[in-house]
Amino acid sequence: MPGASQGFHEADAQLSSETKDLHRALVSLEEELEAIDWYRQRADATDNAALKAVLLHNMGEEIEHACMMLEWLRRHEPLFDKNLRTYLFKEQLITDIESAAEEKAADAQPSSTASRSGLTVGTLKGA
Repeated sequence: MPGASQGFHEADAQLSSETKDLHRALVSLEEELEAIDWYRQRADATDNAALKAVLLHNMGEEIEHACMMLEWLRRHEPLFDKNLRTYLFKEQLITDIESAAEEKAADAQPSSTASRSGLTVGTLKGA
C-alpha cells in the first residue's frame, strides 16, 4: 500500500486482512504515542500559558486516541488481551507480575524432563 505511513514488511498479497488491520492499528498507536510526546515537549518548552494549555489539552486527546486503539487491539488480538489483563491496573511491581505470570505458565505446562529436573524459567534466569 504505497503512501501508507509505515509500509508492510511482506508482500501485500501474502497478508491476511486480519494482519493488515493489526498493522494499521499498530501504526496508528505508534502515531498517537508520538503525538503525545510531541505535545508534551512543546508544552514544556513554551512560556506562554495559553499555548501550554492548548498543547496539554491536545496531548490529552492523543492519550484518549491511544487508549481507544489499545482497546481495539485488546478486542482483536488474544495476546494483547491476555497481557493487558495481566499487567494493567495492578499495584505490585511490574517485574513481580511478570515473574508470577511466568511461574503460573510453567506450572500449567505438562511435565517434561526439564521440569522434573528442577529447571524453570526462573532458575534459568538465575531467580
